[in-house]
Amino acid sequence: MDQRPPNQRPLGRSGLTVSPLCFGGNVFGWTADEATSFRLLDAFVDAGFNFVDTADVYSAWAPGNKGGESETVLGNWMKSRGNRDRIVLATKVGSEMGPGKKGLSPAWIRSAVEESLKRLQTDRIDLYQSHWDDPATPFEDTLGAYKDLIDQGKVRAIGASNLTAPRLREALEVSARTGLPRYETLQPEYNLYSREGYEAELEGLCRENGLGVISYYSLAAGFLTGKYRSAEDADKSARGGGAVSKYLNERGRAILAALDEVAGRHGATPAQVALAWLIARPGLTAPIVSASKPEQMGDLIAAARLRLDADDIGRLDGASAY
Repeated sequence: MDQRPPNQRPLGRSGLTVSPLCFGGNVFGWTADEATSFRLLDAFVDAGFNFVDTADVYSAWAPGNKGGESETVLGNWMKSRGNRDRIVLATKVGSEMGPGKKGLSPAWIRSAVEESLKRLQTDRIDLYQSHWDDPATPFEDTLGAYKDLIDQGKVRAIGASNLTAPRLREALEVSARTGLPRYETLQPEYNLYSREGYEAELEGLCRENGLGVISYYSLAAGFLTGKYRSAEDADKSARGGGAVSKYLNERGRAILAALDEVAGRHGATPAQVALAWLIARPGLTAPIVSASKPEQMGDLIAAARLRLDADDIGRLDGASAY
C-alpha cells in the first residue's frame, strides 16, 4: 500500500490545513472505550492524518453518559501523547446539555466553550461549530460571541453544521455586512446515497464562498460498506435495523453494484471507493469517518490513497443519480 501521508487541504479561508479525512469522535466513550479510542487515534495520526471532529454532546445518548465523554477521551489522549499542536481540533456547541443548556445565545456559548476547553485540556479550539440552527438567536449575537472567543485566542475559526442554504446565506451576509467572523465550514449529511440535500443548493453556495465542507454519515450508517444487502443483514446489527433499511431499495442496490464493480477494478473495498468518491468531489474538504475497532482503520487509510478516474466517478454518479 502507498504509505505517503495524504495531501493537506485548506479548511475554507481559515488558514488551517487538514488531511482529506476527518475522524469522527462520536464513538469515543460509547462504542469505543478510552483504551480503544487511543489506539484508533494513534493509528489515524500515524498514517498522516491530523483532523478530529467531536461535539460537547457526544455521547449523551449512551446509557450512563451525560455528554462530554468524547471530549474528555480526546483531551486525555492529546495530553498523554503531547501532540495537541499536531491536531486540528474541531468541536461543536448548541445541542442540549441539560435544562436550559442549549442553543447559540452568547451566554451559553461563553459557558459551553469553557467546559469544552476543560474537557479537552487545551487553551484553544481550532474549529468551533454551531451544531444546530438556533432561529431564536440573531446571527449578529451568535457571531459576536464567536468574535470575542477568537479575539481571546480561545477559538481559531468557526463553522456551521446542519444549516439550510437560505440560513447559511443569511449568516454569510451578516458577516459581510458587519465584519463579524464568518462560518468557514459547513458540516452537512452527504454520501453516495444521500446526495440531493447537499448538492441541490448547499454545494454551489459553499463553493462560491470558499467554505470548507466536512460531510457526515459518509458511509450511510455502514450501508456503503456493502455489509447490509438484505433485510436479514440489517436485522443482525443493532445499528442496521432502522438506520440501514431505508437504503435497501432499487437505487441502493444499484449503488452497491457500482461500488462492487469499481472496487473490483482497483482491488479495493466498497467502503474505500465510497470514501474516495467523496474525497474526489470538487469543493469537499474532508469526509468524516469513524471506526470503533482498530482493524477497521485500514479501510479508512486506504481510501485516502485511492485515486478514482473519470470512468469510475461516472459509473458511481450514474448509479446514484437522484
